[in-house]
Amino acid sequence: MNTDTRARIRAGDPSAFAELFDSHARSVYNHAFRLTGDWSVAEDVMAATYLEAWRLRQKVDPEGGSLRPWLLGVATNVARNHCRGNRRYRRAASAYAAAGAAEAAMPDHASEVAGRLDDRRRIAATLRALGTLRRTEREVLVLCLWEGLAYTEVAAALGVPVGTVRSRLSRARAKLRTGAEEELARDIGKSAREIREPAPRTRQTTGDRVNAVRPAQEGIR
Repeated sequence: MNTDTRARIRAGDPSAFAELFDSHARSVYNHAFRLTGDWSVAEDVMAATYLEAWRLRQKVDPEGGSLRPWLLGVATNVARNHCRGNRRYRRAASAYAAAGAAEAAMPDHASEVAGRLDDRRRIAATLRALGTLRRTEREVLVLCLWEGLAYTEVAAALGVPVGTVRSRLSRARAKLRTGAEEELARDIGKSAREIREPAPRTRQTTGDRVNAVRPAQEGIR
């Protein structure tokens, strides 16, 4: 983004903000979901991010490159006010796994289905593990790994020293790796138990008692 565009944003030029939205809306939206674990909340965060960016437009540095790191920092702060715990990540993981189960029910090559289900299990396990991280750890992890920002950019976006970014990222990666493996093991164990323990059949009453299940025509005289 050139200095002229930055100057126009600082001056409150609506067309410059339209360009900013078109360039980074998808990135902000995806970032908001990774922080909140809820697509509908991510929409609210994205909208609030651009409103907040408008309010903070005077803080835009007249010199510099892309405003994406700055926008993601604003989105991170906005998302903090929308988070109400980590249960959203488990709901997102459950919805993702359910979609995989529905896909498996469709005719397809067995090896391809097995591969996709394994991938879905791993992604769902990672989502659940992501929800167990501290907010500060999750923010650094998302900005560094998913958004690909440099340590210095993340430090500027969050207002913390670079050393803090490094230490939080190290802890977050270790926790996420361990947590995802534990979640995946539980998921595989649950699937194995369900295979070993099929649901009991519905019993029907016989003899002198009234049958539990009757044909629809029976009883019509």
